[in-house]
Formats: sequence, C-alpha cells, structure tokens
Amino acid sequence: MAEDCWHVYLLRCSDGTLYTGIAKDLQRRLRQHNGELAGGPKYTRGRRPVSLLWSCTAEDRSAASRREAAIKRLDRGEKLALAER
Repeated sequence: MAEDCWHVYLLRCSDGTLYTGIAKDLQRRLRQHNGELAGGPKYTRGRRPVSLLWSCTAEDRSAASRREAAIKRLDRGEKLALAER
C-alpha cells in the first residue's frame, strides 16, 4: 500500500454508536481514538474503547473527504451494511 494514500474508516464505539473519519496513518489514528496517543477527537474520548469496523483507501485527501461525507449521509443500517461488504 502506498504511504501517501488516505484511509476512510468506520468505528464502532463502546456505546454502540458509529464514527466515520479519515486518516493518513490509520493505525496511529486508531491509537488516538483509544487514548493510547494524544490527539483523539472529543466524540470518541468518552466512548472508548472503539473498534475498527471498516476501512478503504483513497488516493488523496480530497477523495477521502468526499467518501467520508457520503458515508456520513448514510443511515445506521446502511453504514452497517457497508461494513459487512
């Protein structure tokens, strides 16, 4: 996998909610979400631990942001169906 690719990802939080985001370094970002490294978002801070449900790569930040926005428009059932693919 190219080092310069972006990742779009879907997390399941401990309270059952879903979180969608983008990252250049997915493993580092997951560690931030789970509080192992500084810099995690406020949303997941109180919903730890989080687990990765799904991810895909995008060629650049713009493409990743567009995919993230499209996923955020989906309802919960559609997001879970995406994670099962």
